[in-house]
Amino acid sequence: MRIRKATISDIKQIHRLVNEFAKREEMIPRSLNELYENLRDFIVCEDDGQIKGVCALHILWEDLAEIRSLAVNLESQGMGIGNRLVKTSLKEARELGIKRVFALTYHPVFFKKVGFRDIDKSKLPQKIWGDCLKCPKFPECDESAVIIEL
Repeated sequence: MRIRKATISDIKQIHRLVNEFAKREEMIPRSLNELYENLRDFIVCEDDGQIKGVCALHILWEDLAEIRSLAVNLESQGMGIGNRLVKTSLKEARELGIKRVFALTYHPVFFKKVGFRDIDKSKLPQKIWGDCLKCPKFPECDESAVIIEL
């Protein structure tokens, strides 16, 4: 298994994986168009031509980025893929000079194991809520916000 930047040929597998989790209301659904437009944000864990996991690092401002669309297929969970994807994204954030990375998640314990801490959602800039309009739970968000200082 290897972690690498996503390519155009990965988009349909990424779309399928992300939207599997979205159907279970564990993340925001992503359209093919949105995935193509944001391709450069994504990394994947690939094994023998199959995408086992995906993660995006989306830059919001000069010092702030978001981990989003983190998904690992059910058969591959528990193998450290999510951990590797997040750590790779954080490494990229450091290389880009990003100072803080946050995530909105239903699994805050996972992120805390990687070094994130809880943060009140109201402390995050209003700009982050644009994607929330696509969520079926909006405006009654029940996700936790976590952040890491790099």
